[in-house]
Amino acid sequence: MKILGIGNAIVDVICKVEDEFISQNNLSKGNMKLIFNENEFQKLLSNLRIEKTVSGGSVANSIVGLSQLKNEVGFIGKVSDDELGNKYEEGLKNEKVNYCYNKKKESLPTGTCLILVTPDSERTMCTYLGIAGKINENDVDINAVKNSELIFLEGYLWDEGEPKKAFDKAISNAKKVAMSLSDQFCVDRHKSNFLELVKNKLDITFANEDEIKSLINTDSFDDVIEFGKQIKRLLIITRGEKGAISINNNEVVEVGIKKNLELVDLTGAGDLFASGYLHGYLNNFSQKDCLEKGSEMSSKIIQQIGARLI
Repeated sequence: MKILGIGNAIVDVICKVEDEFISQNNLSKGNMKLIFNENEFQKLLSNLRIEKTVSGGSVANSIVGLSQLKNEVGFIGKVSDDELGNKYEEGLKNEKVNYCYNKKKESLPTGTCLILVTPDSERTMCTYLGIAGKINENDVDINAVKNSELIFLEGYLWDEGEPKKAFDKAISNAKKVAMSLSDQFCVDRHKSNFLELVKNKLDITFANEDEIKSLINTDSFDDVIEFGKQIKRLLIITRGEKGAISINNNEVVEVGIKKNLELVDLTGAGDLFASGYLHGYLNNFSQKDCLEKGSEMSSKIIQQIGARLI
């Protein structure tokens, strides 16, 4: 297998809202809020009209993108044996993803992410993790890890306790490891642990500019460049309208963004950027071509609703 993703198995529920809805519900626009109470989540959802539901989760979106680029891929993510869990598994299999997880009836339901798209195409997420966040080392198929050229992890999934053990098991048995820092909220919450991973355990780190600046406590992008050179590992940073950059030892490569795009929904922009980049990496593209492929995939996804190319 080319690549195995390990991440939150989340059913995405996409809804269009006005900016007032974001402020009325005390949400931080463009960021992700974790909701721990299922009733609170259902109350939020009850006031909305659903546009679309998709088998999601950040790394799962990237893995589907890689499958669509004709790579042999797999995914591990924890769901319950319930209606949404069955839909989730079916959705991945329809995308030719090898789902390396045996679901069973759990104490919590399958995870759900409410994606609120405002008129400016920005997306604000409310996530009820359900059973997804309870992944443990027994859920990690060690043969699937060992038989993959690369594993791809997400910061959203990392947490103290059982998820950390699952990460450690996967990383210690993998040939190569990539990870997305996922969200500034995750970085701020797990800064010392993420810094340890980035410096010492990950072969490839994906971050946006805010996440990486937060990780190393700086406002200067020059400091980010210097940090990237020092760690002697591959650091890939998306910079919004400034494009994307890769830092590998002293090699710094930049690409711009695609122009004149019809912006519809930013959901999945980072996930599909990772798909394109990793497709290039796994197929021996140059750094510039890897970044260009990431930019191409990202530009396609933001011109449609949702995080799956159709």
